[in-house]
Amino acid sequence: MKTKMSPLSKFYVVLVFAFLYLPIGVMTLFSFNNTTSTYIFSGFSLHWYEEMFSDAAAMQALKNTLLLAVCTAAVSTILGILAAVGLFNSRNKLYKRAMMTVTNIPMMNPEIVTGIAMMLLFVFAGTLVNKSDVLGFWTLLIAHVTFALPYVILNVMPKLRQFDMHVYEAALDLGCKPVKAFFKVVMPEILSGIITGCVMSFTLSLDDFIISYFTNGPSFQTLPIYIFSMTKKRVKPDMFALSTLMFVVILVLLVLMNVAQSRADRKGKSDSK
Repeated sequence: MKTKMSPLSKFYVVLVFAFLYLPIGVMTLFSFNNTTSTYIFSGFSLHWYEEMFSDAAAMQALKNTLLLAVCTAAVSTILGILAAVGLFNSRNKLYKRAMMTVTNIPMMNPEIVTGIAMMLLFVFAGTLVNKSDVLGFWTLLIAHVTFALPYVILNVMPKLRQFDMHVYEAALDLGCKPVKAFFKVVMPEILSGIITGCVMSFTLSLDDFIISYFTNGPSFQTLPIYIFSMTKKRVKPDMFALSTLMFVVILVLLVLMNVAQSRADRKGKSDSK
């Protein structure tokens, strides 16, 4: 039975969405401004997008960020699938509960605590091997995988619970090897959860600042840290243009992820009939 929303509820929903998305809309609008003003829109122009692509430091930071996000998504997805399958097949309920609790810690732990702890770990490891400049791409990748991995596990686990393991066992009985049976039978059923976890890992790595701030080195600078360094002086509108492009990319990824999720749900419902 459908319930009709009251005018006050509708106003509250509109107010929440305006609070969330109006700043992004203003940023997008002023990324097309033909002056440096951040409060007067003087006219439409693509000048700041041209400035953005001609800024070598910003483009290098963007390349670093995308490289880190892609590597984080790939490593987190592979490790997350292996961990989820291992936990799902575990017979020890106490061990499974303990591992799921440990998996939730990076999500619940404050990012500043995680960032400082990872920095101390990397610096300590560097002193053991007599290396002072240990912070860089690899430390960032390890740190990002650490906080992105739980999201992959928690997206894949529900899909494994929904899967009928008798189908996998039937594939084994028909002569299929375990690895081939997994990719042919199990993987298509949990693919929507894998895609969701992969996209979440990518987006979380893309905009992370706090953990990256503590674990990055001078040789590898990500875009959020580059933008933060510009806040000590006036931020130029070319950063509005760059942020707008990043928002559009993330929006497209989320739309594609939701489309894939809805198709998988419709397929699951049709197969169950």
